[in-house]
Amino acid sequence: MIRHPAFEVGPWTLRERRLDLDVLAQSESVFALSNGHIGLRGNLDEGEPHGEPGTYLNGFYELRPLPYAEAGYGYPESGQTVVNVTNGKLIRLLVGDEPFDLRYGTLHQHERVLDLRAGTLTRTAHWSSPTGTSVRIRSTRLVSFTHRAIAAIRYEVEAVDQPTHLVVQSELVANETQTSAGGDPRAAAPLRSPLVPEESVVDRNGLAIMVHRARVSGLRVAAGMWHEIDGPDGTLTEAQGSDDVSRVTVATRLSPGRTLRLVKFFSYGWSARRSRPALHDQVAAALAATRLVGWDGLCAGQRRFLEGFWAGADVEVEGDAEVQQAVRFGLFHLLQSAARLEERAIPAKGLTGSGYDGHAFWDTEIFVLPVLTYTYPRAVADALSWRRSTIPLARARAKQLGLRGATFPWRTIHGEECSGYWPAGTAAFHVNADVAHAVAQYVDACQDVTFDSDAGLHVLVETARLWCSLGHHDVSGRFRIDGVTGPDEYTAVVDNNVYTNLLAQRNLREAAEAADRHPARAERLEVTAEEIRRWREAAEAMTVPWDEQLGVHPQSEDFTQHALWDFAATGPDRYPLLLHFPYFDLYRRQVVKQADVVLAMHLRGDAFTPDQKVANFAYYEALTVRDSSLSACTQAVIAAEVGHLELAYRYLGEAALMDLADLEKNTVDGVHMASLAGAWIALVAGFGGMRAGEGRMCFAPSLPSGITRLAFRLRYRGSLVSVSATKEATAYRLLEGPPIALSHHGEQFDLGQEEVTRPNPPRPAPEREVRQPPGREPLPRRPHAGGRFGG
Repeated sequence: MIRHPAFEVGPWTLRERRLDLDVLAQSESVFALSNGHIGLRGNLDEGEPHGEPGTYLNGFYELRPLPYAEAGYGYPESGQTVVNVTNGKLIRLLVGDEPFDLRYGTLHQHERVLDLRAGTLTRTAHWSSPTGTSVRIRSTRLVSFTHRAIAAIRYEVEAVDQPTHLVVQSELVANETQTSAGGDPRAAAPLRSPLVPEESVVDRNGLAIMVHRARVSGLRVAAGMWHEIDGPDGTLTEAQGSDDVSRVTVATRLSPGRTLRLVKFFSYGWSARRSRPALHDQVAAALAATRLVGWDGLCAGQRRFLEGFWAGADVEVEGDAEVQQAVRFGLFHLLQSAARLEERAIPAKGLTGSGYDGHAFWDTEIFVLPVLTYTYPRAVADALSWRRSTIPLARARAKQLGLRGATFPWRTIHGEECSGYWPAGTAAFHVNADVAHAVAQYVDACQDVTFDSDAGLHVLVETARLWCSLGHHDVSGRFRIDGVTGPDEYTAVVDNNVYTNLLAQRNLREAAEAADRHPARAERLEVTAEEIRRWREAAEAMTVPWDEQLGVHPQSEDFTQHALWDFAATGPDRYPLLLHFPYFDLYRRQVVKQADVVLAMHLRGDAFTPDQKVANFAYYEALTVRDSSLSACTQAVIAAEVGHLELAYRYLGEAALMDLADLEKNTVDGVHMASLAGAWIALVAGFGGMRAGEGRMCFAPSLPSGITRLAFRLRYRGSLVSVSATKEATAYRLLEGPPIALSHHGEQFDLGQEEVTRPNPPRPAPEREVRQPPGREPLPRRPHAGGRFGG
């Protein structure tokens, strides 16, 4: 039986009361701390035992070759892999002459707590060494939201019942040994000693700084540490360093009840251009700034930052304590992935693990950025500005493929395509419309004119040019986009994928409207009236396949004519299918990895009638195996919309607990950012019925049996709105900002200073039954009032 970490259910904390070494790697991902620039896996302070050591800097990568059995034109020549940079988390403890190692001696008590309001990971332990000496250890770790380059640990050791000699070793260590990726393509490629030492300095005050350079990419990274030490008289301190290890050693003798306290501040910086001395000085300056703030100041700033975030982003779920905890856990990790981006990408795993080589995918624009757009929009501008900064690379890629405009990569760190599997990578052109969708959504929600006229316009223009170059008008005048792969990676290189075409249609229209809003800027991008006319004509004539006999939208042309996958003969140990069957077999059958047409119905609901949504949902439920963590939240949204509230509730549970219960058995590689976002999406867009556009937010709340009240807060066009729904009614309040136009189950009204309450109409029974492939039904949702889950 495969186990997963056991956490206590609580509204604002994630508490692990017992250490289970068999699931240590999973808990390291869950307990990871980040601010979007620095990421620290939740490794134990002393470094061992560990599942996978991990310290990451957003955008810092190493190059590696992409071998091909048979090369082809346009194949990417090299991949990019996130680097486990210099580890500053390490604090080793010796009690007498025995290392504090949980695998030896007696562990009386061990607890870790992730506090979602304090932004800290706290660990307490009571341990007796093999010789019987007992100590209590308490550590608190944070990665600062207010000081981008800083992380810190407060580490305390108390002697329990006898005088005790202690030695604490605080270290910076580069080139730690990494585990092998194995055969799972979702895991990272292993890197062997990727960092070349350039400098290692330790001064008499214990300030240690190390500078390394990535062996192939040439990126340079600096790490530094500095300490505050509080111990009894006679406490000794010394410091030393070598190429890959810097160490500050503290030795003391404690009487029973006395404590040694060490506060470790550590800082990082990296650059592709800056010199070694410049990076050295940057890290030293960041550490000097922490002396003014101190540990208490960092903690106070962390709490203030989170108070501001939760005031505009919190979601309350009454009736299901597990989901309540999970949605806040997800929001916290989304914030951690994006708070201090400053024009970097949001990887699929954030900075919590090395899964997918640390690459960013389209997951960011379609799942993560919508949540942040309505809760923490500053990060969205940063993430999309990063996309804009990669346009030269995207234009070069399009030119290589014989196309105009920009072709954004399917997976990347720096901006170049890093997928050697071209049916999913090169042919997944929908990524360009996904980026454009996120741009249009952000502009609508935030009315950021500066962004709209600059980065936003540039992205929309270049992606619109791509579609006009990639597609063509057939003899009947319909606009076709052939030979592409949509979100469902089990169906590749197809003609007229519904999702791709509908998102491209919106992309073309949004580009035309943006060019009209900013004619002078558009002229600088050489946009002409004739080009705008072509965009509009292509959008108007876009092909959207329809199967008249079945009464559904085929995922792509002729998809509904393919043979059905033999689900009955596929045992549960054969999922995910991509690890057990050749793609050739998957491509020619009706089997869906992740919701595709269903996702189109969420993002382009205006393109489908209510009856079409009902029919499409039923048809694709029977084909979707959810081998992707992206699928459940989308299925939850449309299940709720077409009346399958209890099914939507089950999908909500799957999205929300993807990592807390390690449902896909790969949380070891990092948490799933899109699925964490999916808990919010399922609650707010699913059961809250939230849709937004053209200056109006629309809601259609309808709750499942396990949720008695759902409340959430959203930011839109300068206003902060509170929505509180029960099964009977929904209350809307304007918390700040100007009056705002809203809609409740189709009834439009303006929300001002007075609270508005509207009854929720009864939801009719679903029009038709739906079924999933045998053995792929979502797990039943059993609401938790509290206590523990995951045991």
